[in-house]
Amino acid sequence: MTPSTSQQELYRFLEDRFLCAQACTECARACAVRASLLDPDGTERRDRVRRLGIMCAEVCEATCRLLSVQDRQDEEGIRVQLEWCRSVCLECAHAFDGQSGAESAAGVCRVCAGACTDFMASLD
Repeated sequence: MTPSTSQQELYRFLEDRFLCAQACTECARACAVRASLLDPDGTERRDRVRRLGIMCAEVCEATCRLLSVQDRQDEEGIRVQLEWCRSVCLECAHAFDGQSGAESAAGVCRVCAGACTDFMASLD
């Protein structure tokens, strides 16, 4: 590996990390807003969607915090967090699919899941 290749890989790693953190932030915001719009005294399904939205926001925020402080030395810990975030985002997007007016939040969740997947691929 040449020094320039190493530098290019580092830039790519940091760029992917930033894009993932940015997607997590947007997803957390969208999920929190969407969850607050649901009637807390609603049906069991709406309660589940609300809980998923809140959990997704929390997982995305935790992922963003981890990405802002961790270096590449804890690659396995980063992978675990990214996979958790990706999984929760996809589950939340699926739950939002059935909610009127939640198309945008579902899309943001899917973008975040994709960013997590892309970032995990850059760790290989």
